[in-house]
Amino acid sequence: MESRILTRQAMLEALEQRQGVWLTQRFQQATVAVCGLGGLGSHVAQALARSGIGRLILVDYDTVDLSNLHRQGYAVAQIGKYKTDAIRETLQAIAPYCEVVTHCVALCRENIPALLGDADVICECFDRADQKAMLLDCVAADLPASDLICASGMAGLGDGNAIVTRRLTQHIWLCGDGTSDVVQQGTLYAPRVMLCASQQALITLQVLAGKTDEPERKHEHE
Repeated sequence: MESRILTRQAMLEALEQRQGVWLTQRFQQATVAVCGLGGLGSHVAQALARSGIGRLILVDYDTVDLSNLHRQGYAVAQIGKYKTDAIRETLQAIAPYCEVVTHCVALCRENIPALLGDADVICECFDRADQKAMLLDCVAADLPASDLICASGMAGLGDGNAIVTRRLTQHIWLCGDGTSDVVQQGTLYAPRVMLCASQQALITLQVLAGKTDEPERKHEHE
């Protein structure tokens, strides 16, 4: 079969055939930030890029390690690279129509408004509870119009159906089972991590598509 170089336009037209013109254009106009590029963030970024998100802001300061391949979206050849460089390389290969902006830094209260200020949706993909809380506090205080998609609880080999998405406030969402952690379960496994990442990517697309207009409600961990 004769090979040809796929143009950006050809790839977007293929997305339009699958997703419709309006949604593809809406996703192309959107900017989404992914904070943390480990097991969650690496898969969230890939799912969003494949879906046609036009601009991704990716933030992480770590490098790819051999132990990461167990559950993160990286390859053996990328070991030793900064995760921001490795994920950019991957996204350019699968979704060249996506503008990828990377910041190889640690997020803090001082730099969050500048780095994430133009994001329509922010995906929290950190490992540590203190980082999660810091990002939540900063977005609520400084970027209240941005939707924040958080994650908590995906460790172990528990029921995949327990990983769900909960709407906490008008602009804050939580994906995961809400209870499991590495200390209790011993480790993380790729399938459950990817389930949670998929939920984060899906609710991001739903937010951008305006399909989350169900009544706001409070939840308790189930």
